[in-house]
Amino acid sequence: MRNAGPIESPTDPFASVPLPTSAVSRKPRIEGLPPGVSRDIFGPPERTEPRPAQGPSAPDGTSGKPALPPVAPPAQPWPMAADKEPQSRPATAFGTPERPSPFEPEPPRRRRLLPGLVVLALVLAALAYVVPAVLMSGSVLRGTRVAGVDIGGLTVTQAADKLRTELAAKLGKPVVADIGGKKDTIQPDEAGLELDVVATIGQAPSGFPTPEEVWRGLFGTTELQPRISVDSSQLTRTVEGLAESIDKPAVEGRVTFTGLRPKARQPEDGVLLDRDDAVRRISETFLKGGGPVVLTLRPAKPATTPEAVTAALAKARAAVAAPLTLTLGAKQVQVPPAMIAANLTYNSDGDGTLAPEFDAKKVLAAVGGGLVDAAQQPRDASYQIVNGKPVLVPARTGRGVNDKLLARDAEKVFADGGTRTIPVRLGTVAPTVDTSQIQGLGIKELVGEFTTTYDCCQARVKNIQRMAQEVDGHLVKPGDTFSLHDVVGEPTVEDGYVEAGQIVGGRMVNIVGGGGSQFATTMYNAAFFGGFDDVEHQPMDYYAPRYPAGRDAALLYPDLDLKWRNDSEYGVLIKTAFTDTSVTVSLWSTKRYDRVEAVESERRDLTPFRRESSSAPDCLPTVGEQGFTIDVTRVFHKDGKVVKKDKKLTTKYRPQPQVTCTGTGTG
Repeated sequence: MRNAGPIESPTDPFASVPLPTSAVSRKPRIEGLPPGVSRDIFGPPERTEPRPAQGPSAPDGTSGKPALPPVAPPAQPWPMAADKEPQSRPATAFGTPERPSPFEPEPPRRRRLLPGLVVLALVLAALAYVVPAVLMSGSVLRGTRVAGVDIGGLTVTQAADKLRTELAAKLGKPVVADIGGKKDTIQPDEAGLELDVVATIGQAPSGFPTPEEVWRGLFGTTELQPRISVDSSQLTRTVEGLAESIDKPAVEGRVTFTGLRPKARQPEDGVLLDRDDAVRRISETFLKGGGPVVLTLRPAKPATTPEAVTAALAKARAAVAAPLTLTLGAKQVQVPPAMIAANLTYNSDGDGTLAPEFDAKKVLAAVGGGLVDAAQQPRDASYQIVNGKPVLVPARTGRGVNDKLLARDAEKVFADGGTRTIPVRLGTVAPTVDTSQIQGLGIKELVGEFTTTYDCCQARVKNIQRMAQEVDGHLVKPGDTFSLHDVVGEPTVEDGYVEAGQIVGGRMVNIVGGGGSQFATTMYNAAFFGGFDDVEHQPMDYYAPRYPAGRDAALLYPDLDLKWRNDSEYGVLIKTAFTDTSVTVSLWSTKRYDRVEAVESERRDLTPFRRESSSAPDCLPTVGEQGFTIDVTRVFHKDGKVVKKDKKLTTKYRPQPQVTCTGTGTG
């Protein structure tokens, strides 16, 4: 070619080709590439907003610039036959699709299915618990049994009623006590045995059940033990009744007189029922379902010896061999042997020997007039009821023989012998009760009185009348507490009491002083209507029609006492009176209330009595009485309105069995 210069060999084959540039980017604009060359070698293509065409448009609507060739699609070199779905695989920078990873998650459909199944299982499990739990709530768990009685599915009230009806009979088995070979049957009511329904049902699952309880209610059972309570105080009284018929106390040696003839009583061993042990054993046997139980007897040893009785017997013969002479100056009186014998005994002194006891006070009352005029003798202050009004009899200081000194001197003679003449001296003797002690105490009117009746001529009547004599004239000062045991003491044969029948712990037994509970009941009601505080009294176990229901009082020395407190500012004088068929206790003081009323409830919980027969030699028949519960409220009236009410007193009487004696030795 002419005029052509030398041609240099460029390093870049395209460096000599001018490339058009964009108005925005200074990069060269590639309009076309040689065949087989991809535009990717220049990097990713630039995104540009389309610009409006400039200049005159070509007839085909394009701009007036020269037309560019169409853009070639990206090259897809080396297609792989294994790629089944190349369109779903991301391409690499060179267009090669990625291979699937072996740890790639499951497809989305399977991932959504598994949580759904878990939720469904949880919902079904919740329904399987909640539905039966709702149906079981508010009742005793299904499958619950108490000693074979099914109470499952019942309300607490229904379960309680069912247990009382069906279970009480099963638990009412008696206990047969073996006491030294003698058997005695103790019924559940005698022990105060009761099914504690509340505590029993309290063991049962109720309310909204737990999942474990739902499962047990559907497929299992719940066995509960019945809760049983024993009234220890009631059982103690029953055991006391057993002891009264079983006990054989040790007999101390003693010397008394029949006329002028001394009579010896030899010491004897005895046996006593172990009361505390008996209460424990009987209670345990009842709680185990009843049956036999052996009770323990403890030996009782006397303090005296046969040798001591023999020695006392010789002294007693000497004591009544001649009269006893009392001298006062030129005056003297004789105590004849018969009077000595009537007032002398030889009793145990606790050290193994027998010592003389002489009642000098009674002797002086009989012979003292020969030494001291009656007008000179002291007198205690007291009250006498004259024309329905208490009249004060003032005390008087006098002169007399000191009975305690005389007793000391006479007992020395009867123990050691010696002269039988005893000089006595007169002295000023103050009254035991001074006028100032009972004067000005407001004893002016009757404030409380009560009478009970009995059948004539029974042995118990003697005890009631003797007790009334000992209480008559007793004065209770303001704030003091009256105790029947403190005033009367232990009833003894020497004090004029006799053996008679009395119910002790649910059993009719013969005891010295039997019948004393009737006097205690009479006294209790007098204090009740007098408005005085009840300190201590024990209702009887059984109801007796001759006493007011809910207002009786049992008496047994030394365990059961009657106590009431004089809570007034006035003294209270106790006066008693009796006939062959009644005894009356009257309380004199100053009235604080217009009227004291006993408000009784209706009798409830009526319980029929059972019938028994006994062939025991010591059997005592009884008339059956049904048991019941009654409430008594004491109401105080003054100025036409109620001024005070005592707390309601509830008494529960047990049914008294009807006992028929069939033995030939009973009467």
